[in-house]
Amino acid sequence: VQLQASGGGLVQAGASLRLSCVGSTLKFESYPVAWFRQAPGSEREFVAAMARSVSSILYADSVKGRFTISRDIAASTVFLQMNSVNPADTAVYYCAATGYYPYATSNSADYNYWGQGTQVTVSS
Repeated sequence: VQLQASGGGLVQAGASLRLSCVGSTLKFESYPVAWFRQAPGSEREFVAAMARSVSSILYADSVKGRFTISRDIAASTVFLQMNSVNPADTAVYYCAATGYYPYATSNSADYNYWGQGTQVTVSS
């Protein structure tokens, strides 16, 4: 199972960015998926998660109302739409999937499939 994240880059504060995560051999309708991020010198933190049935979607308080997680089953792709970004959003963003649970979870230890990360840098 491979997850390939892309879409990061350097943007100005207030801009929008859409991250993509393509799953090879992994059917996202069967796995809860999530985005995490890690800033330099900080621990990996939860951003957003979606249950495999999309009945449950979780967001970190810091991104609620600005970020949206979604998926395209036919394209085997999960997205993270990031709006109104600010310098505090600067981090490497990772997509993840779990084969352990059917529901969304904010605990990185619950995820056993990880993408390689894509860098997002927001300038002020």
